[in-house]
Amino acid sequence: MRPGVIAGLRAVRDAGLAYDVLTRPHQLPAAVVAARMVPDLVFVLDHLSKPHIAGRSLEPWATHLAALAAEPNVSAKLSGLVTEAGPQWTVNELRPYAEVALEAFGPDRLMVGTDWPVCLLAASYGEVLAAADELVAGLSAAERGQVLGGTAERVYRLGKS
Repeated sequence: MRPGVIAGLRAVRDAGLAYDVLTRPHQLPAAVVAARMVPDLVFVLDHLSKPHIAGRSLEPWATHLAALAAEPNVSAKLSGLVTEAGPQWTVNELRPYAEVALEAFGPDRLMVGTDWPVCLLAASYGEVLAAADELVAGLSAAERGQVLGGTAERVYRLGKS
């Protein structure tokens, strides 16, 4: 919340860019404050703030994530989960975290990411994408399209000059 940081965030906004936020769960309340201080900057939460999946802990992460998702200028990446789950992860271990994120952000503000090359510590690129496909399989085709590409295209203004 230092003035120089907020000035930097405003410079990112003025350049027409989105700002990727990488936090740990205990830092999510500060991200809420930043999103409120620069409401016309698009923030993207990376890796869902790296929840403690290996410890099977949803709280207080889920509550803090919902508070950040309440800010309309914030989207999130469904990424980086396999390294937080540990080397023998399963999609079922990731599912509660993906469900919390989908409930909080909705498909129109959630996007898949891979966290490549860091994900290679726990899974191949293909395994990460397959897990993402499985995690969003219950969504409608339009919603899957948003999470698997549409949200990122819109938020990062891809393909537009």
